[in-house]
Amino acid sequence: MNVNVNVNGKAEQRDVAPTVKLLEFIRDVLGLKGTKEYCHSGVCGACTVLMGGKAISACSTLAVQADGHELLTIEGLGTPDDLHPIQQAFVDNFGLQCGYCTPGMVLLTKSLLDENPQPTREEIIRYMGSNICRCTGYAGILASVEAAVAQQGS
Repeated sequence: MNVNVNVNGKAEQRDVAPTVKLLEFIRDVLGLKGTKEYCHSGVCGACTVLMGGKAISACSTLAVQADGHELLTIEGLGTPDDLHPIQQAFVDNFGLQCGYCTPGMVLLTKSLLDENPQPTREEIIRYMGSNICRCTGYAGILASVEAAVAQQGS
């Protein structure tokens, strides 16, 4: 099946089998390795990407379901030399440990702030609860999201 998507601002067209997951398409077909694979069942959030601005689990979405949509992966958010403010907030506030969940957490934060630029602490906790971190205990992640919120307000 033919899949036409806009990934990180670049038009991509590929033929894929109808059973190819979006995660496989992003990582193996397009070579974008920032999107992580872990649970393969859509519950951990490591594979979070934005499709049409909304956070989705790439491991539980078929590539053909993305046809005609705009996708944003961590590679499209910032660069090592010019981090997106959310990425910088995660660096500055110790919102990462091993870094495995970080791309999904950063993109989930972007989705949250696009929907609600000034969320309360409770709204942040509820929204971010869909992604799992096995290292940090969430204090640094919460501080990072709150810093990104504060930065938007200034």
